Amino acid sequence: MTALEALLREQISTAPSGLLPFATVMELALYHPHHGYYGPGPRRLGRSGDFYTSVSTGSLFGKLLAMLARREWEKLGQPANFALIEQGAHDGQLAEDILTALDIPDARYLLLEPNPRYREAQRQRLGDRVTWIESLAEAPAHAFYLCNELPDAFPVHLVRWDGQNWLELHVDAALNLVPAPPSSPELAAEIEKLPRDLDPGHTMEISLAMLTWVQQLASAPFRGSFFIADYGLDAEEFLARPAGTLRRYRQHQTDDHILADLGESDLTTSINFTRLITEAESHGLRVLDYDHQGRFLTRLAAPWLATLEGHRLDAATLRQFQSLTHPAIMGRSFRCLLMGKETH
Repeated sequence: MTALEALLREQISTAPSGLLPFATVMELALYHPHHGYYGPGPRRLGRSGDFYTSVSTGSLFGKLLAMLARREWEKLGQPANFALIEQGAHDGQLAEDILTALDIPDARYLLLEPNPRYREAQRQRLGDRVTWIESLAEAPAHAFYLCNELPDAFPVHLVRWDGQNWLELHVDAALNLVPAPPSSPELAAEIEKLPRDLDPGHTMEISLAMLTWVQQLASAPFRGSFFIADYGLDAEEFLARPAGTLRRYRQHQTDDHILADLGESDLTTSINFTRLITEAESHGLRVLDYDHQGRFLTRLAAPWLATLEGHRLDAATLRQFQSLTHPAIMGRSFRCLLMGKETH
């Protein structure tokens, strides 16, 4: 039994209903300051960690995002008061890769990071090249926001169709999933949007945290754009997965044992990009581009590749590009979304 599992069993046993919504359990499993998977500080990525990311393939991903930031800055008229804002910067590696390649005079790099342990890791890597902010309200008049694999780690509510009703899955003191009525009016409202012509047992994730986050992005007081890269599916693809997309990662192995080794394993979902985009548009954001990562990055890289004038990429850069864009590696499982906004 992990330390977090012992804590959860005690907390659940003293809860009035003897249950906790799965979303609460997931939040503690990932972000408890001492026993959560991410809470104590940045995790190792790549071969020595539990999973790979686009950042762990090498510096090319950051170089491409630096190109995207410059393109968006130019579309704004090359304003002097401009910043890149990264949320969920982990240990600062992506920020370092972007800053190394960035070509925007006097641009600032801001990190939105609430966890002091992560801030310290970022400070050790980046020094005074970045500034930390508490919220998007501190952004300048013009900005380019980016995040890589952020909303997939937001806690989600699990709901299951029993043939007549959608019920929320809670967790009991024995760490089993138990169906019960929705735990909040907000969740009940989202459930009303779900189809009802499904087979009994169909399970889905609902990310209320993602919807709140999108609303915060839309209310940010700057002109500019938002780049989001993450595991994701469209709504129809979600409906084609009757067991849902929630999964556990541990030592590069993935399975559906979502209540095993709590606090010592990563929990993640595929983002419902259809729902994300619908919420964003309802709050005034505009979709500028949305595609599989492979196609998105290939289009983004095209002007740069054209400047090579027939010269081949070096072997290391070519391997990185293939890892990022090939459908069998990261090119299809990740989606990239670029949205624009005017001043709120």
